[in-house]
Amino acid sequence: MKHFILFALLLISSHSFSQEKSIKKEKWHWNNASKQDTVAGYAQVLKVDNILYISGAVTNDISPEGIMSVYNALKASLSSYGATFENVVKENLYTTDIEAVKKYNYARKKFYNKDFPAATWVQIARLYMPESKLEIELIAHLPK
Repeated sequence: MKHFILFALLLISSHSFSQEKSIKKEKWHWNNASKQDTVAGYAQVLKVDNILYISGAVTNDISPEGIMSVYNALKASLSSYGATFENVVKENLYTTDIEAVKKYNYARKKFYNKDFPAATWVQIARLYMPESKLEIELIAHLPK
C-alpha cells in the first residue's frame, strides 16, 4: 500500500510539473503563402501567445526618408496582427553609423507618439546584407 501511495503521489506531482511539448506559433511574412522565408530561414513576424517577435527591417539609407521607410515596414509587420507602435515594448536597433541615426532620431520618434519602448542601439561593423546600414527589430505585446 505504501508503494502505491508513493507511486500515486509521484505520478500526480510529475503531471502537475510537466509542460507542453510544443508552443503554438503563428507566422507572417510579407504576404508570402508559406509565411516564412525559406532561403534565409526566418519569418518576419512570429506570434507566440500575445507576443509579437518582429524581425529586423532594413535600409541602405540613413536619412529621415530611409529611417521612415524602416518604420513603415515595421508598421506593416505590426499591423499583420492588428498591432501598432503603442504595442511595442522593446526595440533593438543595429547600425553601421550610430551618429547618423542619432542625428535623425526625430524621424523615429514620430512613430511612437511620445510613448517610447525600452530600446537598445548598437553600432556594428556590418549587417546580413552588406549594403544595409540600419536594421531595427521589435517585440510587441497584444492585449490578452
